Amino acid sequence: MTDPVLYIGNKNYSSWSFRPWIGMRTAGIAFTEKLVPFDMAAGNPAFKTFSPTGKVPVLVDGDVTVWESLAILDHVARKYPASGLWPENATDRTMAMAMSSEMVSSFPALRSACPMNMRRERKPIETTPAILADVDRIQALWSDCLETSGGPFLFGAFSIADAMYAPVVNRLDVYAFETRPAVAGYMARMKDLPAWREWETAGRAEPWIVEEDEA
Repeated sequence: MTDPVLYIGNKNYSSWSFRPWIGMRTAGIAFTEKLVPFDMAAGNPAFKTFSPTGKVPVLVDGDVTVWESLAILDHVARKYPASGLWPENATDRTMAMAMSSEMVSSFPALRSACPMNMRRERKPIETTPAILADVDRIQALWSDCLETSGGPFLFGAFSIADAMYAPVVNRLDVYAFETRPAVAGYMARMKDLPAWREWETAGRAEPWIVEEDEA
């Protein structure tokens, strides 16, 4: 059986690529990585050769093409149920899906003002009430999950929910937001994952600079 192919963008900046990549890598799901950089304001016209939306990430699994990060993660979780990417407990699975869907649809102020950037010098930016409201909501979600599950990750073992919020860990870190103790501990554990360290090392070594993502 041929491994699925995961098309991604720049590891320094591409938060949506990071989500399925760290999920699949941490779960031990084999895949072939194909990085197509976006080093221009409009992305990269080459994305159209493999992506129905002209965006990354995209998973090509045999004759199935899956776009959108959460859909990719759900696809591989169902194909490889032993990976544990969705929590075993039915209620936890529902909550993990709700949290993951909220990540897709919410937090526009934080995502707009604070692009993911693996090599950014850690320093704060000028905040707004909308940014701080996004950060407060995220910290409340994480804190509640960690208290309920006991950690070390949001639903105990690493899951799709952790993968979906991985770029936010980078954002809260490099933009130097004040975090609750439980949140700070969770962020440290995420950053200590071998898959995180592998991605970050590669991202820091990339030559491409995308000015609009250098907040």
